[in-house]
Amino acid sequence: MEKGKLQKIPNVVELAKDKMPEIPNVVELAKDKMPEIPNVVELAKDKMPEIPNVVELAKDKMPEIPNVVELAKDKMPEIPNVVELAKDKAVDVLPHVGEEKPKVYPEIDQIPSGDASDDITEGCLVLEGGAFRGLYTQGVLDALMEENLNFQTTIGISAGALSGIPYVAGRIGWSARMNLTYRHDPNYIGKDAIKNQHGITGFSYMFQKAMEKDPLDRERFMDPRRRFLCVATNMRSGQPDYFEKGKCKQIFKAVQASATVPYVSRPVVINHTPYLDGGVVLNIPYHWAKREKFQKIVVVKTRDRSFRKDVNEHRQLNYLFYHHYPNMLKEMTYAEARYDCLLDEIDTDEAAGQIFVLAPGTPVEIGRFEGDMEKLGDLYWQGYYETKEQIPALRAYLSK
Repeated sequence: MEKGKLQKIPNVVELAKDKMPEIPNVVELAKDKMPEIPNVVELAKDKMPEIPNVVELAKDKMPEIPNVVELAKDKMPEIPNVVELAKDKAVDVLPHVGEEKPKVYPEIDQIPSGDASDDITEGCLVLEGGAFRGLYTQGVLDALMEENLNFQTTIGISAGALSGIPYVAGRIGWSARMNLTYRHDPNYIGKDAIKNQHGITGFSYMFQKAMEKDPLDRERFMDPRRRFLCVATNMRSGQPDYFEKGKCKQIFKAVQASATVPYVSRPVVINHTPYLDGGVVLNIPYHWAKREKFQKIVVVKTRDRSFRKDVNEHRQLNYLFYHHYPNMLKEMTYAEARYDCLLDEIDTDEAAGQIFVLAPGTPVEIGRFEGDMEKLGDLYWQGYYETKEQIPALRAYLSK
């Protein structure tokens, strides 16, 4: 069809508009026709004024339900802050910021040295643990060696076991020089020991470093004429296990287990069994000496005679760390009470003249990981001189 022929056809949309003017806007018409229909939301509000805010109503209806967190605090006041408690357990591991104190004991050259005699004294020497309170024990042992009192049997726990090694090997002053020289070496005590050996004490570093300057006589230590035992806590059974040189092929590893501090150290595994510090369940292996029926027993304590422990003082921390070892956890619960009973028994046996006890004459006021070198040195000399004073009485007891 030709273009010119289409011009007579009008626009059909415009034509439709002209033809339907009577059709109003249906939306506007609906508004005019339904004025009586109110806003249903507003109507609902007017019709339901009695329905209050359910949250506010619940608060008014349940005033007796307190804050459960606050209630738990009231019901469990004995549960301390475990972080703070752990800090107390690791106090003095690292030097205090801002303190300028000697890193090595200033009078280290005054510590006695030399080899003990080959004399062997019949009887059993029982050594308590106690971390750096063991400096007292080391002073005692050096005094005994100088007096030719080298007991045939030595048994120790934790720091007592560590101190017993050079005593049996006959090296006077060895333990004291090590602790009073390397206390602030982080490879021995502190962050590097934790990083490299997974415990607060670097045992491998300790023996290697000390051996370089002052080697121990291993052959003398292993001499079968003298017995040496250490005690570690079996984490599965919760009982103390006893390791004796000559019978245990890993005696030095057993000593490490005996002195593996809980909470801050990885357990030591011996024959597929995990072990911790012997002091976890037993502080003084006195009953072992009694079972062995030694006629002469000398007990070296690291606390004064009046000391007693607070019962269950670390129950929550124990559970936090060791709830996977229920047998050990149970034994830990009563460890303090057993220790106090043991101290009473030792006092009774000492008074009866059955045993001889060497203990600090005054309360020991140092931390578990004490960093004040002068305090540690003073504790060593306290053990040394107090033992020297007791030598006549000790000889009298041994000669009965």
